[in-house]
This record gives sequence, structure tokens and C-alpha cells, in this order.
Amino acid sequence: MCHYAVKLCVGGDVITASGYIRDPGSITSSGGLYKLGFFSPNGSANRYVGIWHNKIPAYNIFWVANRETPILDSSGVVIISDDRNLVITNGKKEVVWSSNVSTSAANRTAQLLDSGNLVLLKQGSSSGANDLDILWQSFDHMSDSFLSKMKLSTNVRTNEKKFASSWKCPSDPSVGSFMITLEPLNVPEVVIWNGSIRYWRSGPWMGKGFIGIAEMQTVHPDVFNILAAKDGTMYYTYNFAEPHFSYFVLKPNGNLVLPFWHEKENYWEVFWSSWESECDVYGKCGPFGICDANTSPICNCLRGFEPKNIEEWSRGNWSGGCVRMSSLQCERINNGSTKAGKKDGFMKIENAKVPNYAIRDSPLEDQCQKLCLSNCSCLAYAYEAGIGCMYWSGDLIDIQKFSMAGTDLYIRLNHAEIGEKRDLTAIIATAVIVGIVNFVIAICFCWRRWKKIQERKSTEMQFSDREASLVASDRNMLGENLGKVNVQEVVLYKLEEMAAATSNFSDTNKLAQGGFGPVYRGRLLNGKEIAVKRLSKASRQGFQEFMNELEVISKVQHRNLVRVLGYCVEGDENMIVYEFMPNKSLDAFIFDPLKGEHLDWKRRFSIIDGICRGLLYLHRDSRLRIIHRDLKASNILLDEELNPKISDFGTARIFGSNEDQEDTRRIVGTYGYMALEYAMDGRFSEKTDVFSFGVILLEIVSGRQSTGIIEEDRSLSFLGYAWNLWKEDNALALVDPKFSVRYFETEVERCIKVGLLCTQELAKDRPTVSTVISMLHSEIVDLPDPNQPAFTERQTTGDTDSLEPSPDGCSINNVTLTTIIGR
Repeated sequence: MCHYAVKLCVGGDVITASGYIRDPGSITSSGGLYKLGFFSPNGSANRYVGIWHNKIPAYNIFWVANRETPILDSSGVVIISDDRNLVITNGKKEVVWSSNVSTSAANRTAQLLDSGNLVLLKQGSSSGANDLDILWQSFDHMSDSFLSKMKLSTNVRTNEKKFASSWKCPSDPSVGSFMITLEPLNVPEVVIWNGSIRYWRSGPWMGKGFIGIAEMQTVHPDVFNILAAKDGTMYYTYNFAEPHFSYFVLKPNGNLVLPFWHEKENYWEVFWSSWESECDVYGKCGPFGICDANTSPICNCLRGFEPKNIEEWSRGNWSGGCVRMSSLQCERINNGSTKAGKKDGFMKIENAKVPNYAIRDSPLEDQCQKLCLSNCSCLAYAYEAGIGCMYWSGDLIDIQKFSMAGTDLYIRLNHAEIGEKRDLTAIIATAVIVGIVNFVIAICFCWRRWKKIQERKSTEMQFSDREASLVASDRNMLGENLGKVNVQEVVLYKLEEMAAATSNFSDTNKLAQGGFGPVYRGRLLNGKEIAVKRLSKASRQGFQEFMNELEVISKVQHRNLVRVLGYCVEGDENMIVYEFMPNKSLDAFIFDPLKGEHLDWKRRFSIIDGICRGLLYLHRDSRLRIIHRDLKASNILLDEELNPKISDFGTARIFGSNEDQEDTRRIVGTYGYMALEYAMDGRFSEKTDVFSFGVILLEIVSGRQSTGIIEEDRSLSFLGYAWNLWKEDNALALVDPKFSVRYFETEVERCIKVGLLCTQELAKDRPTVSTVISMLHSEIVDLPDPNQPAFTERQTTGDTDSLEPSPDGCSINNVTLTTIIGR
């Protein structure tokens, strides 16, 4: 169907001199897959011409014509001009954008193809257009998206490039800071640039994928290709079977993502992201450093090297990199040494992303080491069948260790270094092993004492045999596997140190009181402030939860997760030591009438985004796959800059890589934040945490507690109240009056809609966390309408340490109230 503002219509997918588009008109490709028309980005009134999906909700506007020259009103027109170019004009008939083609072709037609490509053709070629007919095409002038059959290219003779560039921000499609290019070099690589600085690189092309992209090595080799033309141009392209369901997008923050449309489930999900961890930032660990997202710290020097500046390195500033500790044999010979020593050797790093600037040489694998040793400037080599031998001289930059994929990298070392392990990795590993041995001994001792104490107090605690068996059956609570626990990079503190730090656990230092026990503020002898969680002897959350939290949180590291510093296990005392959060917990801010005034919308959105990114790390990006199960405002701590950090992992569960859902008979969590399927049936998954996050999001927007009384209608729950306002098209009435939404109405209303999508009654209807992030940042343009959330009528409130279905179908509610002071 045509949407032209003229009587003459030459076709539903074409533009001519007489068949033009006037804002808000549009055209649609012949198969109905794509639409070209006028749009305004979220948060902006400016008008642009772009292309987006038509039959499915648009993930983004993947091509924009007038990126740098918006039209300030709705007077825009797209037409074939008198000079036979495709142009966009404003109300003053000024050309704000043009295809700018110089040719003698008399008449031309513009057509939107079912590939998403907008082409300018010689007239009469619109049906079955071929390359000879095309005078200009949008695929040669990419915006932020790289679609199937597009070509990233570089001419090695002229250095002419075709590349994609990010938007400046979600409300401004003008050219941003980041661009993605194909760099031929000696071995081709794809590089993301932040201005003129490398931000990310794919690693060398090996014929079937890139060494630095693990997921690519499992994809069919016919999908991705790099080809060389006779004129010196090198092309990188790909061809998905269903190209309209997936393509690459370069975000304003420099992250390259691959969204995928789930046709049956009807939602977009980010299938792959270039930024999975800090190790993906180019040169994170500096020269001769190696980055491994599964270690803490993530940066270490290669064997035979040491930090160039140990003080900066200890502070986590690794960009200065490392320097060699012992010179190579050939260097000593060149310097005239009479004691050259033994020949150099090589250390193998498995599953490595190789350094930048590879030099290609012999195609024979058995020649690699010999050729490297014969060249004094050769510092490392690797071999890949699709490349041959690769060598490196100069600084080795951007080495990354993968858990799988990658290739074997051989680092040249002084012979004496081959048998020694003097690098930081080995030192840390030794310290960890010693710590683990001590810890296991302490755990075994404490476990025996704890069992005896529990046996003596079994009558007082009134734990039935049935309850105990339920606890034991909760498989990830460590239980009988306590002796196998592996806690990394944490300090074992003495009880006297904890007593001294907290003024003997003085009430004046008490920060919070929860189901686990009290939390105290403390200060170590070195002046560092800490928070100490002390297991209460009367706590229903017992030693298993203590061990579970210590096990889980010691293995994860993210800026939006609270960091554990150590633990204390001595006598009857069990404590976990955390970094101190000076602004206590989120609920202490958003529900406080005075503190809440300090949270404007930008700060609240930043907190929402931070929580979401911490949750994404737990669900998808960490080496463990973790379901929190008790996400709530009081478990979100705020640092000195009000950055959110998820805490309290006592009830968290670790999922296997092939698990999506699990059942339990021991339900732990807090009413008001618990998903229906978990509260009623004990089923939990990632979508359980998504429900809790949705509640927190709505609490942050509204300043209301989900467990509080709705004065406007006491029969409604918090979610029921939000849902009614949404249905009445009055969502902004939910907003906390302590902050102004002026200029942010669209963004706030979008967040409310996302909160309702997260709290839908059926788990399958809720988005994943990665999709939520895309929704919040308007990367998914059109959001589906939410269904009615669970628990729209008011429920009983409280924390439940154990809520288990009884055999007769009723529920036994063992409730413990939690008093939150924050920490």
C-alpha cells in the first residue's frame, strides 16, 4: 500500500519524480519486510528518513539518510530531484540530503529492496534490478548497522573504506565516536575504533572466522567471507539464511551486538556481543600482559615478565603493561656477552586470542618455531591452518585467554624461564592453593563443631526431619560438599581482627539486621572500611547459606556486584567481610522522603541500568550462571557515587550450561518481589530474577514500596496499582513526586512499560535481561504491550526463609520478618 501525499502512485516500493514521499508517508519493500519513511528518535522531535523492519517490531532504525542534517518539523519530502538524484528537502525546499551521483542517466527510480537496501536505478530497472542498473545504494553508505550482504571494505592501494559508525546517542543518529572497519594488515582483522584509538579487534581471519571471536569458530564457514578484488579492495561480508532476523549493530558505547528475532516467542535477544568482559577492551593489560576474565585480577604478566610499574599495577591500572625480567640469548649475543647461555625456548598459551599486528610467513607448521628462533626480533609465534605461521615482534598487545576456541600462542623466553614460574600468575596461584588448604581445614573443623551444636539444639530449633531433608535436597547449598568448596582471592581473618574492627560488634556500628544475622561497620588496622556480616546463632539461614554466599560471590567480579574481601570461621563464629558501601542500601534512599529528593531521574535511571547490567553478568556473562532468587531494594547497595551493587547471595543458585529452569520445595525470598511460578510452585529460572527486577524498577520510578499499602485503593497490590494506571493511559501518575519528569516523560513512561513487561504473570512472556537492557536504551524501538502482572490484589508481606508446599496442597508459611537498616 502507498502512503504518498500525491495522487500518482508508481508502486509500493519505489520513489520517482512524481511519486514522492511527504512526511509522515512511507514505502514498503515488495515482500513487506522493510519500510522507509520519516521518524523521530526517542527523546527528540527532529525528523529523519530511515529504514527499519516492517513485519516485526524494529530492533533499531538500521539506516538513516540525513544523519547530520535533521529536519526540525514535519515538512520533509523524499523525491527524485531535477538533477536525477534521490534527495530529501525541507519545508523551504532546501536539499538537506542527496545521493549525490554524477551520471548521464536521463531518468531514475529509487527502490527499497527486500534485502533492506535502498537503490537508485536507471528508470525501467526497478523490476529485477542487477548491479549494472544500480547507480547508488544505501548498502555502500552504512549507518550503525551491518546487514547480511553489506560489505565492510578497504582498498589497500587508496585506503578508501566502507564502514559502519555508531549513533552519537539513542536520541541522536548523527555520527558518534565509534566506527567499525576491515583492516587488511598482514592478516585481515575487523577493528572497532573510538576516534583514532583502537577499542576492540576481532583477531586474525583464519578462513572460517576470526581467532578472537570464539562463537564464530562453530559457525558454518560459508556464512562469513573475506574476498579480495583485482583493484586492491578487500571485502568482509556474510550471508545469513534469514537475514531480516539477525544483523550486527554498533551501539553508541562502542559495543557491537548481534540481535536475533525469536519468531515463535516474539522478542529480540542479543545473541552475541563484542563486549563480554573488560578483557575485550583493546590492550586492557598493556604490552606483554594477558587478560583472562575468569581470573581475579583479570590482568597478569606473561611468564618471564613483571609489571613495568608495580604500584600502578597493584591499583588495577594495567595499561602500562609488563617488561621482560631476563634478556634473550640472541640479545645477549648481540650485546657482546661472552656467556650467552642456553638457547631460548617457548611457553605455550592455549586457547589464546593472539596479539595485534601478526606477520604471516611459512604455510608449514613445523617451520614456525625454527623461523622464529632464527630471527632475534621474533618474540612469539602461532600457527593456524587457514593462515599458516604468524610471528610477532615489538610489544605483544591485546593477548586474551579464552576458556575455549582461540589458538595456541608460543611466547619466546629465556631458557631459565621455561622451568621457572616467577610471574604473578604463579605467585597468586601458590597463594590461592595455600589459602584453600587452610580454608578447607578450617571448614572441616567448623563443620564438625557445627554439627554437634545443631544436634544439641535440635529440640530448641524445632527442625523436623522433613524440613532437614528438604534443606539437604537443595542441591546447590553445598551441604555435604563443604569440604570441596573453592574460595578464591579472599582473606581468612581472625576473630580478634573482626572484633577489633567493629569495636567488639558494638551496636553503634550495627548497619542492618536480616535473616542471616546482623551486619556491622568496621575499620581494619590499615584504615580500610569494611562491612561484616555475622551469622546469627539463632538464624534460620544457617551455615549452608553462609557457605553458598561465600562460594558464589568469591567467584564473580563485576562493578555492579558487591565485592567480598574475606571471611572469618572460628569457633561458633562465621562471618563474611565485604567492601563498605557508604550510602547503605537502595531502599534507604528511594523510600526516604528526604534522601529521595537527591535522586533525580538521571540518577534513578543510572541505578536501574546498573542493576540490570549486574543481573546480566550473573545470568549470561560470568563463568558461572547464577540465579539470585532474592533480588529486592534492600539487597541493592549504593557506593559513594550511588552506583548500585547487588548483594546477598546466600540463597543464589548456580545453573548448569544446559539448564534453563529448576524446581525446589524450599522457597526463599521476599513477598512483593517473588514471581508467581516461584511462590506457588517452586519453579525458578532467569525469568524469576527478571520479575524481581521489574518490581525494583517500578519502585525506583514511583518511590513506593511493593509491600506497602496503596492508600488510593487498599484492595490493590503495588503491581495492581501500576497496572491500573497503565490501562487508564495515566502511567506518569505512578512517578515519585520527589523528582521532576519534565523533558524525560517519554523515557520514564518507557521504563514503566518495561517494568510491567518484566512482571507479567507468565514467565515465558517476560523478556530476558539482555532484551531489557536493549528496551531501556531504546535499542528496541517498538515495545510489545504488557499483559496483566501477577499479584494485582494485595498480598501478605514479609520475608520467607522457607515456604514449602505441603502434601495436601496447602502451604506452610514459616515467616521471619526482616528489619532493614541498610549497610
